[in-house]
Amino acid sequence: MSDRILGGMGLLLAAFFIWQATLIKESFISDPVGPKTFPIIIGLLVGISSLVILLKPDEEPEWPDFRRLFEVGMTVAVMVAYAYALPSAGFVVSTAVAASFLSWRLGTPPLQAVIAGLVIAVGIYVVFHLILGLSLARGPWGF
Repeated sequence: MSDRILGGMGLLLAAFFIWQATLIKESFISDPVGPKTFPIIIGLLVGISSLVILLKPDEEPEWPDFRRLFEVGMTVAVMVAYAYALPSAGFVVSTAVAASFLSWRLGTPPLQAVIAGLVIAVGIYVVFHLILGLSLARGPWGF
């Protein structure tokens, strides 16, 4: 039953996502593909995946215990906090904190998780901002 609910919710999400993608305004200067194509493809993939889950559900699944559900909830909370902190704290600091937490929850010892978070944040910053020239959220320190 829970797979059918998930599949139905996924189909609704995919339909909403595709509808919102069709509302994207196109600039007079755009590439031949346009800005709507990629979000529509993602929506179609979510829709197809949800349809498979809806039509071929698993047997009644084993739900994780409360501790695991709490960890999932905390991870979602960290990702929401990351999205809110990004404009004010900047990309490098926000990403370092979020990546450190996620590395720690995946089983890395705390000190190594902090190091991994810093390496991930700086590595992504170097590749996307310094090498590719993409704009990332600037924090109070300018990076």
